[in-house]
Amino acid sequence: MMDSMDIISNLKNQTINYDSVLLKLIQTWQKEETRPKILLHSCCAPCSTYTLEFLTDYADVTIYFANSNIYPESEYKRRAMVQQEFVDTFNREYHKEVAFIEAKYEPNIFIQTMTKKGLANEPEGGARCESCFQMRLDIVAEEAQKRGFDYFGSALTISPKKDAQLINTIGLDIQKLYDVAYLPSDFKKRGGYQRSIELCKEYDVYRQCYCGCVFAAKKQGIDLKTINKEARHYLKEIE
Repeated sequence: MMDSMDIISNLKNQTINYDSVLLKLIQTWQKEETRPKILLHSCCAPCSTYTLEFLTDYADVTIYFANSNIYPESEYKRRAMVQQEFVDTFNREYHKEVAFIEAKYEPNIFIQTMTKKGLANEPEGGARCESCFQMRLDIVAEEAQKRGFDYFGSALTISPKKDAQLINTIGLDIQKLYDVAYLPSDFKKRGGYQRSIELCKEYDVYRQCYCGCVFAAKKQGIDLKTINKEARHYLKEIE
């Protein structure tokens, strides 16, 4: 299976357009008449909407919900449930066979890691986010290698609030440590983000008001008690 570095290595002294790299990678799949297996990290259902609509035309995709950064636990459970529900809806409506895997929820590891690194008070989009991306992509790569996937990647790049250049740089560095290739992306390009909003409205997908991190939520003044109450109510309703 082609490594994206074969494409990127030819792009000298220029900012890398990771969406173009992905499109070129897809062209090689089509030329070779192959459908790679991709383990795609998703932080929430909204980020997976357009991403699945696009990628499943060319590859067999499994969503990996690995997000121990989400707080409180009730909100984590709500987002995981909404993600799984969207995968089920997507499969039914699009006649696809996307699989769903949920990683173990370990919020204490995330909180302790960020605290020990002195990142608790970092601004949103700073060093704490970089460390969070690193942690989650590493988990996805390890799982992808264990399960025999061709690529690992993340739907995080669909968000205009996330640094796609940074996410891709981290992913490409991590692939050096595992026997699985990183899938470059910038899913917000070519109207991807706007399409995700449309799909959320069409399928009534819950869109959260903060990334999930307790540190960011407090800095943004998010009422976590209300979030917990609403999440518990949602979970109770679907029991």
